[in-house]
Amino acid sequence: MKLEHTSVLLNRCITVLSTSLENKEKPVLVDATLGLGGHSLALLEKFPNLQIIGIDRDKSAIDKASQRLSSHLDRITIFHAVYDQTPKLLDSLGISSVDGILFDLGTSSMQLDQSERGFSYAQSAPLDMRMDQSSGITAQEIIDSYSRGELIRIIRSYGEEKFAQRIVDNIIEARASGLIKSTSDLADLIKRSIPAPARRLGGNPAKRTFQALRIEVNQELAILERAIPACLERLNVGGRMVVMSFQSLEDKIVKNFFTQATESKTPLGLPIEIKALSAKFSLVFNGSQKASDAEILDNSRAKSVRLRAIERVAA
Repeated sequence: MKLEHTSVLLNRCITVLSTSLENKEKPVLVDATLGLGGHSLALLEKFPNLQIIGIDRDKSAIDKASQRLSSHLDRITIFHAVYDQTPKLLDSLGISSVDGILFDLGTSSMQLDQSERGFSYAQSAPLDMRMDQSSGITAQEIIDSYSRGELIRIIRSYGEEKFAQRIVDNIIEARASGLIKSTSDLADLIKRSIPAPARRLGGNPAKRTFQALRIEVNQELAILERAIPACLERLNVGGRMVVMSFQSLEDKIVKNFFTQATESKTPLGLPIEIKALSAKFSLVFNGSQKASDAEILDNSRAKSVRLRAIERVAA
C-alpha cells in the first residue's frame, strides 16, 4: 500500500517508547489513535514480539490501516472505538496492564485531505466534521440548532476566538435565511466577521472557529479528560505513555494530568517521604518537545506538535 504521509515524530516516538518495550518477552502497547497505522507499523517492525491494540473512531482510517498492517495482523488487534474506552477494550481481551500507550491527537492528514469530510476550510464541502461518520451530531446541526449563547461559548472556549460574538451574530442572521450550507459558506462568513487588521494576522481567520466546531462535534476535550487518567492506571511499572497534541487546549489537559500524576501526596512539612504517598509516575523529560526543522520537512503537520511523555515508576 502506498504511504500517504510520514507519521508525525515517528522516530522520536519509537525512541521514547523503546525503553518500555525492549528486553521484554511479549510487550503490549495501545495505539489509541491508530490512524493510517504508521506508528504501529514502525513499532511492529522494530519489536518482533510486540502486541498492539489499535483503536480509532474513524472507520475509513481503520480500513486503510488494516491494509497497511496486513502482514502483521497476527500481532495487532484493531477496534473501531473511541480511546476513552481503552480500559473496557483491554478488559475484553483479558489484559490488565500494558507497557506503552501512544496518543496522536487531533485531526489526521487523511481526514483533512478528504474534503467531503468537512474538516478543511480550503475546499467547499458539507459541514460534517465527524471523526466517526456512523454516529453523532454534525457541524451543520450545531450551526443550525445551537443557541446564540451556546455558539459563543464553544467558539470562544474551544477556538479561543476573541471575535466569537461577531461571528455568531452573523451566523444567526445567515442561518435564518438558510445561507450556511457548506464549509466555504461558513469560512466566508467568518472572514467577513473579523476586522481587516485581524484577518492579516495568524493565518486563515476560519481556523479557530472550525477547530471549535470540530472539538464540539467529536467531544474531543471531554474524551481526552476521561482517557488520560484511566489509561495511566493501566500502565505497568516501567511503562510509558506518549502524547502528541496539536493545539493548546489539548496540551494543557495532558500537562495538568501529568503534573498531578508526578506529584507526591506526602503532606508538605513532613521530614520524610511517605512511600505509600510517593508519586507513581515520573516525567520522561521536562515540559513538552517540539519538532525539529527536519521533522517538519518530513511532515508539515509536525510544526504545531507538542510531545509529552510519562513513565510509571511504582505500582
